[in-house]
Amino acid sequence: MKLNFQNTFARLPESFFKKNEPTPVIQPSIIAVNDGLAEELGIENASLRSDKGLAFLSGNSIPEGAEPLAMAYAGHQFGGFSPQLGDGRAILMGEIGGKDIQLKGSGPTSFSRRGDGRSALGPVLREYLVSEAMHALGIPTTPQSPQL
Repeated sequence: MKLNFQNTFARLPESFFKKNEPTPVIQPSIIAVNDGLAEELGIENASLRSDKGLAFLSGNSIPEGAEPLAMAYAGHQFGGFSPQLGDGRAILMGEIGGKDIQLKGSGPTSFSRRGDGRSALGPVLREYLVSEAMHALGIPTTPQSPQL
């Protein structure tokens, strides 16, 4: 499966991320594939449903060109500002067509705070459905580059 990754986040100073590969899983299976998004990104739908596609989507295989990392950020948490937070269960594989390609629940990262980095199916499906609803309502969930 050939994917055309751009890895702009991996070109930032290392204080913005920690390199992190996904933790493989036993007997992965596909629950759903967003065919419209795959088409928009130039990915053959059938390739995502193939053994290689399943290996990529489950984190069992890193495709050529991907540079897996966990993103660092700052923000408010538990009523106070935290200068060092980060993705505890999401690994950014790279970007395709200006969209981040992340594996959610793909194992522990440097930011997992003693968690296993996994996720139950319910929260993942809920996040997917909310994201799809926002897309259908025309509410962008990814910052758009300014038109110059």
